[in-house]
Amino acid sequence: MTDTSHQNLILDQFTRQATVFSTAPTITDEDALRMIVEAARPTSDDRLLDIACGPGLIVCAFAPHVREAVGIDVTPAMLERARKLAADKGLPNVAWRQGDVYALPYQDASFTIVTTRFSFHHFLDPAAVLREMVRVCAPCGRIVVVDDYASEDPAKAAAFNRLEKLRDPSHSRCLTLTELKGLFGAAGLPEPDARFYELRGTVQGLLARSFPNPGGDVKIIEMFTASAADDRLGVPVRLDNNEIFYAYPVAILAAARPS
Repeated sequence: MTDTSHQNLILDQFTRQATVFSTAPTITDEDALRMIVEAARPTSDDRLLDIACGPGLIVCAFAPHVREAVGIDVTPAMLERARKLAADKGLPNVAWRQGDVYALPYQDASFTIVTTRFSFHHFLDPAAVLREMVRVCAPCGRIVVVDDYASEDPAKAAAFNRLEKLRDPSHSRCLTLTELKGLFGAAGLPEPDARFYELRGTVQGLLARSFPNPGGDVKIIEMFTASAADDRLGVPVRLDNNEIFYAYPVAILAAARPS
């Protein structure tokens, strides 16, 4: 079930972020994309769906390895970036669709790999989205969920989510690693294989591609600075001269749909 006001926040944020997000070094990182492709173990017979595909980086990373790769997203500006990327790369086996990830416009078992990256923390009901991913995935197909995750310490997780909502008003909640893994079991999937990497950068760079509400940037800098001393956000933060460096932990969780 889609919450219209929250969907409008997502449309507003990602229309504004379309260019800066799709070109950010942390998002275009080839090593991270390679890890995600490897986690799905694609073959030339596979048909892939990437949900909340954004600027199409995952779809384009998979395209050389599969029969067909499809991306679906709610934001037209992101899909425009995706089409341009695929055209620039000369990929003939990709397709794009605007649509609602809570009610995917595909029949059961339509795909053999279903992926999503950096989307679950925007969803009000990630469990419902994962159920849809499982529905459109064929038996023995692979489900891959990639997202950053919050500390297992409730106070630190709450602080991190406050910061992320300040930075991006379309943020819903970053789950903990335990919660992310738990979604798989609740959706009828086995315990996922897990691989890890970090989103690293400077807070200045992070804010340059974010669109917080007025005054939010000042609070964000204050929260990061304080966390460098007391770890209140539960993610690595360090100060070096006038720069604030962060490292968000990211999990690549992959499981096969039971036959």
